Amino acid sequence: MTTTLKTEIESSLDRDIDDLRNQSFQTRRATVSALEDILYEPHSVLDHGFVRVVDYMGDDSAVVQAARVSYGKGTKQVSEDRGLIRYLMRHWHSTPFEMCEIKLHVKLPMFVARQWIRHRTANVNEYSARYSILDKEFYVPSPDHLSAQSLSNRQGRAGNLEGEHAQKVLEMLKADATRSYDNYTWMLNENETFGDHPGLARELARMNLPVNFYTQWYWKVDLHNLMHFLRLRADPHAQYEIRAYADVIINIMKAWVPLTFDAFEEYRLGAVQLSATAAKLLKRRLSGDIITFEESNLSKREWIELCAIFDVSQ
Repeated sequence: MTTTLKTEIESSLDRDIDDLRNQSFQTRRATVSALEDILYEPHSVLDHGFVRVVDYMGDDSAVVQAARVSYGKGTKQVSEDRGLIRYLMRHWHSTPFEMCEIKLHVKLPMFVARQWIRHRTANVNEYSARYSILDKEFYVPSPDHLSAQSLSNRQGRAGNLEGEHAQKVLEMLKADATRSYDNYTWMLNENETFGDHPGLARELARMNLPVNFYTQWYWKVDLHNLMHFLRLRADPHAQYEIRAYADVIINIMKAWVPLTFDAFEEYRLGAVQLSATAAKLLKRRLSGDIITFEESNLSKREWIELCAIFDVSQ
């Protein structure tokens, strides 16, 4: 795809978004002004990605209505709604939160999408490279996120690559992606400089592209399952690239359902979960007992994690 054509397409998309943002409709449905203000607005993530709110249904009141199975607000106060939502969250009630839904337009690297799709409790429609041609946009980490493999955690990172090693890796990532895309367009016969030859089917040519290329999808999810996604993917232990998207979506959730977000932050994001054995040890410790690892009946990793949670020496 030529730079001029790509610029024209992006300008057209920007105009379409402006047109959508300039439209307004009368409705009897609940609306959230803070979310209306950012509707269709792209929130940048990584180097070429974004998250955009396309549509939503319900608000904090919808959660309360579902729990009470009523529609009239009556004389109840906001504090009552807050208390009920916190009760529902604290006791792991789920169905009232399923009454709210949100639809996001997300642009993300393919390897992040493969992680994301593991959350199978959403409706997803992805950009199809069988019918359309992918843009020449691929993710390259910034130097401060070019991390080395952890020796103690097979799924983790440990420190950053530096100097010539880091520079070599960045050059390889860019060169490999560029070469793959050039071969992709050659196989498709989308570039006139490659001469006159029959193009390979798009559904076959796409297999040549590495997973750092960007894809897009519409992702519609209810509030209960959104919180499950965020609890896992906004965790400090989650991979940085998907966590960057989760951090943006957390801010969107905060604007959409502020009472639910406060409860979610209190009882999910900022909370800890203890095993039955760990809970018993904590009760003993609070009563004054001194407990050692050898008598704890915990594995070494569980013991280290428990000590880290309460910031005590091992």
